Amino acid sequence: MKSRFLLVLLFILQFAILNLQFSIINAQVYKSESPFAHTYSIVAFDEKTGDMGVAVQSHWFSVGTIVTWGEAGVGVVATQSFVNPSFGPRGLELLKQGKSPQEIIDELIKSDEGREFRQLAILDSKGNAASFTGKLCIQPAGNIVGKGFSVQANLMSNDNIWPAMEKAFINSKGSLAERMLVALEAAEKAGGDVRGKQSAALLVVRAKSTGKVWDDRLVDIRVDDSSAPLPELRRLLKVHRAYQHMNNGDLAVEKNDMDKAMVEYSSAMKMFPKNLEMKYWTAVALANKGMMKEAVPMFKEIFKKDKNWKDLTPRLLPNGLLKVTPKQLSEILENK
Repeated sequence: MKSRFLLVLLFILQFAILNLQFSIINAQVYKSESPFAHTYSIVAFDEKTGDMGVAVQSHWFSVGTIVTWGEAGVGVVATQSFVNPSFGPRGLELLKQGKSPQEIIDELIKSDEGREFRQLAILDSKGNAASFTGKLCIQPAGNIVGKGFSVQANLMSNDNIWPAMEKAFINSKGSLAERMLVALEAAEKAGGDVRGKQSAALLVVRAKSTGKVWDDRLVDIRVDDSSAPLPELRRLLKVHRAYQHMNNGDLAVEKNDMDKAMVEYSSAMKMFPKNLEMKYWTAVALANKGMMKEAVPMFKEIFKKDKNWKDLTPRLLPNGLLKVTPKQLSEILENK
């Protein structure tokens, strides 16, 4: 009788151990399929242009590759904490079906066994926003939905982070990209991620799709690994704006509006006076318009600082990128 009891007890113990092992395996699989992105982020709408954006910072490598999602004319998504990456594309697809951000969050969260570990924010093309913070997100964690935006954070150093983001965004001015970056900077100033900082991302998409994905992403910049991701993100945003001026200058040249072209080129060069590439293509544009008096001194200055630009110049003639006569080319290249 005693031996039979021991056998039953042993069987129950083995069954319990197997159950525990199965639970541990499941937990490990769950975590491996849910990348970490404990972070703070914002989804936001530009009331003037209708553009939509999402921005994020985290102490995790390349946070922008899994947290930020967006499509012109549709909306933006931020999926974080123990990330369910599928929320990004699925959220955008459901927006296309005409569902509201809140309806989509309800549907996605309900379908997810790991729902209480998730943090999710969605904003549509009309500026409607909704967000969710699971009960098992690492604290402090929370979210605030306002008119045309939502801010959310988890694993923070304190519970002032997302309120600081809300206040900063509401009181900010400028482009949508600038305002979202201000919100991220406010979060960091308030204490930020308790682990520190490593990566950041900023995405802005058009109010309406042009059908050209490369044109629909107005701003798409990331800092994947840095000890100071937000200062670097701000630097890259400045570079982005400078090259926008260069592109606008090129468009003005095509329309033979040299006054506007020079305004745009000058704006870019003022932002980055040491950038030889900006100066070089400005000089090329001037030469192509026959403005040799203005172009030649710029070429000389550039060649003095880096002779590789001088080596490049003759190579532009065969494909028509530089349209000058042999005499004008000699004038550009001669050493004086």
